[in-house]
Amino acid sequence: MLEVHRTYRANIRNHSQVAESLDRHGWSASKLWNVANYHSREVWEETGEIPDHKELKDELKTHPKYKGLHSQSSQRVLEELAEAFNSWYSSDDERDNPPGYRKENYYDDQGRRVHEEHPRSTVTWKQNGIRHDTNNNRVRLSKGANHKEHPKAWEYILVEYETRSGVEVENLQQVRAVYDQQTERWELHLVCTDEIETPTAPGTETVGIDLGISNFAAVAYSTDDADLYPGNRLKQDGYYFPKEIAKCDDSGGDRATRLHSKWSERRTHFFHSLAKHIVQRCVEKGVGKINVGDLDGVREDENGDSKSWGRHGNLDLHGWAFDRFSNILEYKAKVEGIEVVDVDERDTSKTCCVCGREDDSQRVERGLYVCEECDAAFNADVNGAENIRLNINDESNSESSGQLSGDRSTGWLAQPGVYLHDLSSGFQPQAQVVDCKP
Repeated sequence: MLEVHRTYRANIRNHSQVAESLDRHGWSASKLWNVANYHSREVWEETGEIPDHKELKDELKTHPKYKGLHSQSSQRVLEELAEAFNSWYSSDDERDNPPGYRKENYYDDQGRRVHEEHPRSTVTWKQNGIRHDTNNNRVRLSKGANHKEHPKAWEYILVEYETRSGVEVENLQQVRAVYDQQTERWELHLVCTDEIETPTAPGTETVGIDLGISNFAAVAYSTDDADLYPGNRLKQDGYYFPKEIAKCDDSGGDRATRLHSKWSERRTHFFHSLAKHIVQRCVEKGVGKINVGDLDGVREDENGDSKSWGRHGNLDLHGWAFDRFSNILEYKAKVEGIEVVDVDERDTSKTCCVCGREDDSQRVERGLYVCEECDAAFNADVNGAENIRLNINDESNSESSGQLSGDRSTGWLAQPGVYLHDLSSGFQPQAQVVDCKP
């Protein structure tokens, strides 16, 4: 049996009755975030290190703000902050700032702060804080001690929800209360587990995926076929949202929080749409295994020093969410019985997949790879994906010579299919490129 997780969005039917309680918990989540943020900054200034989520939990579990939420909900806030600090700390872009405070300050005519307002942060309840009434579509969400009449009693917010037609909410593992700024209403995200029969792989073919900047993914199949998925949408968002956030008076204010949330949602939507499309294509082509280039060392050169990709290159590089996409791809592929394997992508971008010649100079410009040995010219990202499919660094692999078999044509290397992302309809095909450029 295979365990899968599904998330369902649900409207709150008794919103007027529970909105105030959800508001209080959303504000408590913001206040705890701010307390933990201040503590993390102090530790950073004193030691040069950022506390991880375990250290934050140990330090703040007795703090009054920690008791504004159920203990597991408070833990999740601290985990999110630790993740945000790690993302900032590992950034190669000097323009990036550490996570901001979740509040908006208001000033009088003399510039004196007279009021501060906290946004309604997302609140997550895990199993210990949930009671699910499946017969009546209701969930009881445990209150934080600060919001109970009797701190040690089990008091709860009783939420009646409604999902789309045909959805049955069973084996509920997690509930997230998310505030929608546009509708000014809360909604629930219900995370459920489900067990399905372990599926049989659609076939025995192997594909290779090369992740990159200009093209987020290049996919090479063993059937003389290749696909390109440009990352223009991600890059546009990566330039637009930071600029808009920088214009905000307060990095933790309502508008900045909304922009961060929208940016994250669009990224997540892109990753899910891309993974879904690639897996569907793999099912159609009888694929049993997906080789994905392992990018753990992408930030470092051969000596272990940080690579410089230029100002915009570093911004793009930081915008990559390799692990996140790979996890989504692996999950969706597993549901179809397809195995996902990380393979060493060393030298895959500079090795000719036709004859095996290795030369940095053969990648003459963005998107174009010309081999001086066999005189082949083709798309550089597809060449990398094909080498990943062949797994050229695996000596035990009988197909790892880095050379196409003699009975295979090379036209598809120069003319891959291109799929562009649309926010409403996912990835849609574009006419095949004819000039090797992405």
